[in-house]
Amino acid sequence: MKFDKVELANVAIRTTQYPTDNKPEFLMLGRSNVGKSSFINTLVNRKSLARTSAKPGKTQTLNFYNIDDMCYIVDVPGYGYAAVSNAKQEKFGLMIEEYIMNRPNLKHVFLLIDYRHKPTENDLIMYDFLKYYNLPVTVVCTKYDKIKKSGRDKQNKLIENTIDIAYGDEIVYFSKVTKVGRDKIIEVINSKITE
Repeated sequence: MKFDKVELANVAIRTTQYPTDNKPEFLMLGRSNVGKSSFINTLVNRKSLARTSAKPGKTQTLNFYNIDDMCYIVDVPGYGYAAVSNAKQEKFGLMIEEYIMNRPNLKHVFLLIDYRHKPTENDLIMYDFLKYYNLPVTVVCTKYDKIKKSGRDKQNKLIENTIDIAYGDEIVYFSKVTKVGRDKIIEVINSKITE
């Protein structure tokens, strides 16, 4: 992928609004304020494709980004944001579950967690949920640059010991500042497109 063409192709809240051209899709999932929009923007080499916000909970739809007419990156609402009502959180959850259950061209999930902290209970529930549906998952630890080098071994062990990573899944450490991890994510996407 060269990311020559990157555009928001579909905005959906129900299955009838999903793209119909059966391109491979890659789901970007994470709790609110984990840096999902920044991750997507860094990945596709754009400054403001996915809207970043100081206030979590900005994404409230399923956003399908067309990448070079080869695949879609799918951005969904973040989970676990307390200021969003329980009813709205439940609606987001059902919207995401409906997508996961009804999308045979979903090739891979990137589950974003905050590298600075121990994975939350919501992160672990979401990982288990994805594995229940036998989806391949890459756990992306965002904000990798926020921990000093001297503390990274300890933090890596904390994360690796907290998430029971299934065979075939992996953890990638990612920074929008240094771009560490970006090449690995692109490698995963390219391998799935050509499967």
